[in-house]
Amino acid sequence: MIQEHDQVVLTENLPDLALEAGDVGVVVHVYGGGKAYEVEFLTLEGETAGIATLAADKVRPVRKGEIAHVRGLLAA
Repeated sequence: MIQEHDQVVLTENLPDLALEAGDVGVVVHVYGGGKAYEVEFLTLEGETAGIATLAADKVRPVRKGEIAHVRGLLAA
């Protein structure tokens, strides 16, 4: 089960926040025993790129053997 402070991967684009499927965020709050999550997405400089409340099917845990990929963040 995903818990607070876990890294998660976004499973769909969030155009309003300029976030894309595959972006990695950190869970800052768990709602309803894992029915939804408050997730903060950060730039590599540590600045908040966006915070979203997401249903459980919109994120997944980071899997073993995955590697991060860098892309530019365009303002929404």
